[in-house]
Amino acid sequence: MARFAKGSRALAISDRSGAAFPYREMVKEWTGAWVHNSEFEAKQPQLEPHPVGADPQALLHARPARTEFPVQDILPNNPFTTTAANKSVSVSYPANNFNEGTTYVRFQDVKNPVGGVVITILELSTTLNGALNNTATTIPLTSAASFPTAGYIVIEKVDGDSTSSTYGQFQNEVVQYTGIGGNSLTGCTRGTSAPYKGNTPPATTAASHDTLAKVYGCYLATAVPSTVVVGPVGQTTVLYNNLTFPLVANATSAEIGGGFQCTIGPVNDRA
Repeated sequence: MARFAKGSRALAISDRSGAAFPYREMVKEWTGAWVHNSEFEAKQPQLEPHPVGADPQALLHARPARTEFPVQDILPNNPFTTTAANKSVSVSYPANNFNEGTTYVRFQDVKNPVGGVVITILELSTTLNGALNNTATTIPLTSAASFPTAGYIVIEKVDGDSTSSTYGQFQNEVVQYTGIGGNSLTGCTRGTSAPYKGNTPPATTAASHDTLAKVYGCYLATAVPSTVVVGPVGQTTVLYNNLTFPLVANATSAEIGGGFQCTIGPVNDRA
């Protein structure tokens, strides 16, 4: 059987340059041309691109964006400061993001009275003094003595229908009122929502409520600016680390208190 020579001393002519090179240094390109290894060019990848299908139209497990319902924040220890014979209460609330202006706030989990202001006044808690249907525009309270003359309340309600898909869930109703007559709130707008930190949560639903249902009010708080030094050569910035809100009646003494882990948040903290 015939054999080919090894070509250890042979020369070959390059199909690209026409120059002579050692035979054993020749290589074959993808086009079939024989060239010296110094002239070799690989096949351009774009000559055979990978097939690409149509773009996907949807995610398999979609998680659409949503606006989260506002929740409570924990205040520092003993956040409330009262002044004797003064209705204004200061609240320590670092980095509160209220910036300038006012917002409606509700305090919860207050542990101790402050300056003669009892817990039920700081939390503005009371009960309904009678059953309520879903269209009433006057709401009787057990006591409205400490409530601001206008603002918002939330009436706490839990779905007690065992056949309902929302059984056991909160169905609180926020009500806006414009006046007070005796212990009744007047000029009420039912099934609304109170603004908080510049946003208004989804409106609640007007509903009927039983007598002695829990009712909570809110205060219109004002952000207090303070200028602090933030740089080595006296650079300053404005922070809003405190709020103030007015009571209906004066505090009896100057005091700092309220206890540990009091909270601040929107009027209705449950969707």
